[in-house]
Amino acid sequence: MQALPNSGKVGAAVRILGTDLTGATSVTFNGTAAEFKVISASEIQTDVPSGATTGTVEVKTAKGTLKSDVMFRVNELTR
Repeated sequence: MQALPNSGKVGAAVRILGTDLTGATSVTFNGTAAEFKVISASEIQTDVPSGATTGTVEVKTAKGTLKSDVMFRVNELTR
């Protein structure tokens, strides 16, 4: 799974690309829950949530938890 871009400030738009994303039940940025919209089986749109810190982006689906290949870096200076 990949988050694009792989860094940004709180409120920044993020696209999550992967497979079997339909039916996702949660998206978190290093454990902080984010609101999200499933666009297709291979794409989710979300924003960096308030309180997010640098770490893994995770998507929970019926098939398990998917983790980002690269850590997402929250720009601390513009939070």
